[in-house]
Amino acid sequence: MWAWLHSRYTKQIKMAMTSTNEIIRFIKERRRQLGLTQRELADRAGVGLRFIRDLEQGKQSVRLDKVNQVLAMFGHRAGPVKVENRDEL
Repeated sequence: MWAWLHSRYTKQIKMAMTSTNEIIRFIKERRRQLGLTQRELADRAGVGLRFIRDLEQGKQSVRLDKVNQVLAMFGHRAGPVKVENRDEL
C-alpha cells in the first residue's frame, strides 16, 4: 500500500515540476526575446527583483498572484492543466 501511495505521489510531484519548469522557461525566454533585464521585467510587472530571480531559479514557494502579474506582461496567466491518467479524488 505504501509503495503505491509513494509512487502515485512521486508521479504527481514530477508532473507539477514539469508545469513549473514550463512557466520558468516561458518567462525567461520571453524576457530575453524582449531584451529585458530581470530588473526591467520586475519594474514593469510591479514585482520585486528578488521575486523574478527566485522565479527564474525555480524556487518552489512563489506566490501565484505574483506569477500571474509577470505572466500578464506577456498576455498570459497560470491556470489548471489537466493531468492525464489521474484518478479522481
